[in-house]
Amino acid sequence: MTPTALIAEDEPLLSASLQAELAETWPELRIVASVGEGAQALQQALQLKPALCFLDIRMPGMSGLEVAQALAEDWPEDGTPFPLLVFITAYDQYAVQAFAAQAVDYLLKPVEPERLAQCCARLQRQLAAREAPQAMQQAVDQLRALLGSAAPTFAAPKLEVIQAGVGATVHFVPLDEVIYFEAADRYVRVVTADKEHLIRLSLRELLPQLDETKFWQIHRGTVVQARMVTSATRDEAGKMHLSLRGRPEKLTASRLYAHLFKPM
Repeated sequence: MTPTALIAEDEPLLSASLQAELAETWPELRIVASVGEGAQALQQALQLKPALCFLDIRMPGMSGLEVAQALAEDWPEDGTPFPLLVFITAYDQYAVQAFAAQAVDYLLKPVEPERLAQCCARLQRQLAAREAPQAMQQAVDQLRALLGSAAPTFAAPKLEVIQAGVGATVHFVPLDEVIYFEAADRYVRVVTADKEHLIRLSLRELLPQLDETKFWQIHRGTVVQARMVTSATRDEAGKMHLSLRGRPEKLTASRLYAHLFKPM
């Protein structure tokens, strides 16, 4: 079967150069899509299901890491192997060591032909040896470790209250009362037992200000207070559904975070 690939790179010249180098290094590889924006990369990858994805770390909208995370959460459970991921980055050699350590390959800009040949050889070996279930679990494990290594290293001040503005009034919501946070367009929903508030803050900005031992990310758009979870049930498809203290709805934990709910 002819291997297929998607390229997500927001610099047209670099994208064209990578395609040309791939055509020379790996003539059998078929590029099924080339996009310059993260959301497009996610949409095209889910639709076309390529064997490989070359993802630029920094793109407009979603970053390459966020695209990879979303793919791991949304990849269809129809037996199609999860794509092998190659990150493209302008970071120097020391900064990319974290990527290499997690067995997720990377290409450093500008891409050198010798390094690309090494990458392609590695990808060809992995494609020949992989099996769908193991490939999905391996990708999840790699991304989980990679997302952890990419977390901010600075100590952000931890919040004790959420200040939610409504008109001319600011409501002070104690953090202990928050059951979960949910991304909503350019806002974050702050959900308590009997109220909901909107704050003009992204989940990415909010996360470093939360105590990670108390507030667990369970999806790229959802963070729950651990003590507010009463039970976690896995359905026949393998998805984890969380029942909450004080709320009737259930939350779904993605593959990346299902390990948080293993029995002690």
